Amino acid sequence: MLTKSDRTRQFIIEKAAHLFNVKGYAATSMADIIQATGLAKGGIYGNFKNKEEIALEAFEYASKKVMDEMTFKIKAQPTYAGKLEAILQFYRNYTVQSPIEGGCPILNFSVDCDDTNPELKSRVRHAIELMLGTLVYLIQQGIKKGEFRKEVNAELAADIIYSQIEGGIMMSKTYGNSKKLNRLLEYLKTYIDKDLKV
Repeated sequence: MLTKSDRTRQFIIEKAAHLFNVKGYAATSMADIIQATGLAKGGIYGNFKNKEEIALEAFEYASKKVMDEMTFKIKAQPTYAGKLEAILQFYRNYTVQSPIEGGCPILNFSVDCDDTNPELKSRVRHAIELMLGTLVYLIQQGIKKGEFRKEVNAELAADIIYSQIEGGIMMSKTYGNSKKLNRLLEYLKTYIDKDLKV
């Protein structure tokens, strides 16, 4: 059971996750977080020592929320090809209806993290590796089950799928609509059907 302190900390993390994902790390101030939470300054600093600590927790929360929702959709599919297609469906219209306001936290935080924030960069890299690892696993299992061709390079296929998705999100976010993302998702469906499936 969560204590009052735990609930306050979680409340701050959730509010900050949306802020960071919309405004970015550099543009989000402690004053923004105070305003979004409605807490006094002491309520924030009583739970976190600085903005960086909040950002790390906010990223973990945001990326886990996305992964949890995607995993739910993946598990609902009985075949590995279906699981890959569930991922594509999950990202459809993602720029206008994502689990975290502002779009993809992995993409947004990756833009923010540079060599001046090595811990955040490490967390983002870990989240990317988790996503790529999931794709590699699904493709490898699909090969074992005879759904995908034996000669498919699972790591390369995972890189192609994930980079197309993230590139589509970036372009659609820039254009203010999901057209480019959805078009790339359609391309990826064709890629899975033609290049991966037996």
